[in-house]
Amino acid sequence: MKVLVIGAGNMGFTYSEGMASSPLLSKQKLRIYDTDPNKIKTLNEDGRFQVYSKLEDCLPKSDIVFIAVKPYHCEGLFEEMKSLINQGQLFVSLMAGVTIDTIQNQLGVQKVVRTMPNLPAQVGKGVTSYTESEEVSRVELLMVRNLIETTGVSIHVETENFIDASTGISGSGPAYVFYFMQSMLDAALKMGFSEYDSKVLVSSTFEGAIALFNQNNISPESWIDKVASKGGTTRAAIDSMEDNNVNELIKDAAYAAFDRAVELGKE
Repeated sequence: MKVLVIGAGNMGFTYSEGMASSPLLSKQKLRIYDTDPNKIKTLNEDGRFQVYSKLEDCLPKSDIVFIAVKPYHCEGLFEEMKSLINQGQLFVSLMAGVTIDTIQNQLGVQKVVRTMPNLPAQVGKGVTSYTESEEVSRVELLMVRNLIETTGVSIHVETENFIDASTGISGSGPAYVFYFMQSMLDAALKMGFSEYDSKVLVSSTFEGAIALFNQNNISPESWIDKVASKGGTTRAAIDSMEDNNVNELIKDAAYAAFDRAVELGKE
């Protein structure tokens, strides 16, 4: 099976790294296409990939094609691709907001899988939601799932609405966590901790809380009740967040990302 990744940016390269060692490739090197000379040089030096700078050299004979460019680049890219593809190929989009209909219409193809990846895929802890056009077979969908799970876990969703929704939760979600972490780091520094100690305090706290959540069938709300005893320090912090409506503000932020994903699909 010949797999091609178009675009060697953050997400394209992340998925390329994960898939490069996949047994699904039957010892064939993963193909990567990019136009940036510096990226091409770096990829060639890496040695794990078959690197291309011309679409006509790699696209026509690829079986599965991952499209990992910025959404605003897709229209020009599709024009270049259109004369080089065939109906037997399967196209997997890593682009935010670009609908299956758009890809089908602009490329003139039928078999499309749309995904929403996230940044932790870079460390094998990603979560990718995905859905497919009706022309994609179960066997093809299984192959795609196995490929994207080389970067973490996957969630199959029934409609593209859930792809947009997952953009607001998992796709943009790491930034919400980093935002919260930065606020805690700033507080620790203000309290007098060194940068190193602040980082250890915050990162270890997050790691520990996530481990507790994953290893027990207890809701976050129940964990809060376990930690935040009446009149205690944690309850003072939680009361402050509730007084400032932090819960609703976080939900509003997630919906803002969701709404923007829907808007991108209409532009």
